[in-house]
Amino acid sequence: MAAHLRVDRYDDFVLTDAVRPGLQRPVVPREGFRFDVYRDAAARLHVPVLAASVSREKLFDTFVDLLAPLGETVDVVLETSHHCRANEHRDLFRDQIDLPVLTSHLFDFEDLLLNDGCAGVAVLSTVAPMEVQFDEHKLLIVYAHDLEPFERVLRQWHIPRHDTLKLITEGEHLHSTDPRYLDLFEQLCCRLGVAEPAEPVNW
Repeated sequence: MAAHLRVDRYDDFVLTDAVRPGLQRPVVPREGFRFDVYRDAAARLHVPVLAASVSREKLFDTFVDLLAPLGETVDVVLETSHHCRANEHRDLFRDQIDLPVLTSHLFDFEDLLLNDGCAGVAVLSTVAPMEVQFDEHKLLIVYAHDLEPFERVLRQWHIPRHDTLKLITEGEHLHSTDPRYLDLFEQLCCRLGVAEPAEPVNW
């Protein structure tokens, strides 16, 4: 197991420290993106989704570039599973923050966001139903009725489209964290002035 956890490179794809494929029936990580549809039958909701797996060396910069189509002012949700039971997490919400200000704060906590398997962030447009997630698995997930601007960003980073792409979440996988990341997460919460759990919906 220890040797398995030390492996972070799969051909040209490099994982962050946050997550590893499991030992049983793992998905072998690779770079690419695919399209899907999020469906909520109760709300009669069908939203196009773009999901991307990006190698470590360009993951954070790609995430930041994906935020540009959201507009000048955004809402932000910090996601944490620190001190939560299995398969649970808390969402902490901050509304109305200038995107350049948010981006500056996120760059200050790049190590946390890349390498903590118990922390993620979602950024939502305030002018249109669009959302970009950088989740605990270090996948980039976009919800928007028009995905073309986001696809264009991925292609600028030379990330290929693979319609049969399997994401690390679709197989057994392991999360990793460190006590110092909890301290950093709390610092980020203070920096952004997030509130206790909320569930913003702009669809």
